[in-house]
Amino acid sequence: MEIGGAKFRENFEITIKNNYGETIDKKTIKSQKPILSGKSDNPLLSTSFTLENFKKVFYENNFVELLLTTFYFTFFGTVGAIIFGILAAQLVNQNIQGRTYMRGILLFPYVGPVVALAYTWTLLLDPNSGTLNALLVNFNIIEKPINLLGQKYITMSILGFEFKLRLALTTVIFFEIWRYFPLAFLFILARLQAIPQSLYEAADVDGASPIQKFIHITLPQITAIISILFMIRFIWNFNKFEDIFLLTGGASGTRTLPINVYQQGFAVSDIGMGSAVSIVIVMLLLTFMVIYFRLIGKRANEV
Repeated sequence: MEIGGAKFRENFEITIKNNYGETIDKKTIKSQKPILSGKSDNPLLSTSFTLENFKKVFYENNFVELLLTTFYFTFFGTVGAIIFGILAAQLVNQNIQGRTYMRGILLFPYVGPVVALAYTWTLLLDPNSGTLNALLVNFNIIEKPINLLGQKYITMSILGFEFKLRLALTTVIFFEIWRYFPLAFLFILARLQAIPQSLYEAADVDGASPIQKFIHITLPQITAIISILFMIRFIWNFNKFEDIFLLTGGASGTRTLPINVYQQGFAVSDIGMGSAVSIVIVMLLLTFMVIYFRLIGKRANEV
């Protein structure tokens, strides 16, 4: 402390008194250590369970909307990947030049790092500086840029009928199809190459068209593979988290049940709620597996 240009030191003395006004020696305070005691229950080791979190899942957490969004994303992502896989396999299975290099190019979306691919799509689809919006505006296809990953709905008119399309969710589904159709492509291509060529030669003699050969020869031969692919991709897409989280973070109508698990367990630190949603996902997938093997699995095995 400095007053009037001169420095000096000043000591303060703090006196501690008890409730009776008696002075307590500071040496006595230093010699005694505080004792803390308490009792609490560890929820991880407790045997008392409650269904309160499950009630919140079904009644207070927009469960129906989340479930519909999850099924929408899962079904169209799975079916789209299989359809594009069939088309790619049919194309590469033809005797064309450069099909070896084409196979490698088609596998790139599946083997590429998901973080890099999602970041690339985010840049391409950006409404302000993205390449896709710039091309669509320059060719007068759209009047102004569209936020494909940030807009929940878009109104479209086809043949005089107007309807709302879930834009952000549909964009994420296209990313899912593009990223995972190579898996279906590999499985289906392997099965196509195992089909006897004599079947196609006999069809040519009978004058069958390419569509007829596909419906009556190719499709029955790959039905079992398609059945297995649908089951695998449905389960994986139903549990999909990283693709949606990297593209939209679960915003703009892309919040699915796995995204909800993350938000409940980590964003709001409600571990119980997140665990309850996870168990609901497991039960839904078990139900799907039972229905699948009873209705579709037996039929696929008979083919």
